[in-house]
Amino acid sequence: MQVVIYSQVYKESDREPVQELFNLLAAENFSTYVYGPYLEQIRPHIRFLRDVGVFESHLDFRIKKFDMLITLGGDGTILNAMLTIKDYKIPILGINLGRLGFLARVEKSKMSEAMRLLARGRFETEKRDMLYLESNLPIFGETPYALNDFTLLKRDTSSMITIHTYINGAYLNSYWADGIIVATPTGSTGYSLSCGGPIVFPGSGNFVVTPVAPHNLNVRPIVISDDAVISFQIEGRADNFLSTLDSRFETVTAAHELAVRKNDFGIDLVKLPDITFMDTLRGKLNWGEDRRNH
Repeated sequence: MQVVIYSQVYKESDREPVQELFNLLAAENFSTYVYGPYLEQIRPHIRFLRDVGVFESHLDFRIKKFDMLITLGGDGTILNAMLTIKDYKIPILGINLGRLGFLARVEKSKMSEAMRLLARGRFETEKRDMLYLESNLPIFGETPYALNDFTLLKRDTSSMITIHTYINGAYLNSYWADGIIVATPTGSTGYSLSCGGPIVFPGSGNFVVTPVAPHNLNVRPIVISDDAVISFQIEGRADNFLSTLDSRFETVTAAHELAVRKNDFGIDLVKLPDITFMDTLRGKLNWGEDRRNH
């Protein structure tokens, strides 16, 4: 099996698990490539038992046959890896070196078991849909899509903004708020959840529309089909507003005509036996635990 190791920043506190991972990959006879900028960071600190190759960009997918991309970090690392993979449909396995990871499901203590399962082909893949942002003015370059969410937010003033929102061209509502979030099921456990949005299971075929600090308290998040196109017109006292796709952001104005729809492709996450979405929810959100006496 040929795998790519992808991460962004090496920290000395990660030395032990990173070294363990490369030892495990060598023991299981994986052909291993490492994302170039990360490889340069870890060379002085990590001992490689087998030679590793260099992975430079998504163009390498045209040359080599990679079976999987393994990320080291948290969910943000997976979001960045997604931009590198683009539409090449390489499965992603996330090893969590961060704190709260809904996408990076493999904890450091489970790496040995995970590599053993991968080497024996004992895994499945789970498709995660993404959203696509259409705009009359160019923003977000060649990657106007997101795995988690799209947002429109106030920027230069404390005053709330008005976001006129339409579904398939039909008027839905004018949100007087600090902003609005359109989240995929994957993103429903992120920013949308912190603003009162519901948790939506992967594969549900939905978008969640969640207002951020709405002025009208009777305005609530709604769940709609991801077959819909959601479009926006923005008003406010300021000239500039903030638009985000996952962790990336751009400045927009009232002249921008924006619409969100389901992206033409998604990503595949590696699913190991006995690690379900419900297991992840319980583990990350401490459901089913009585912590009053802890």
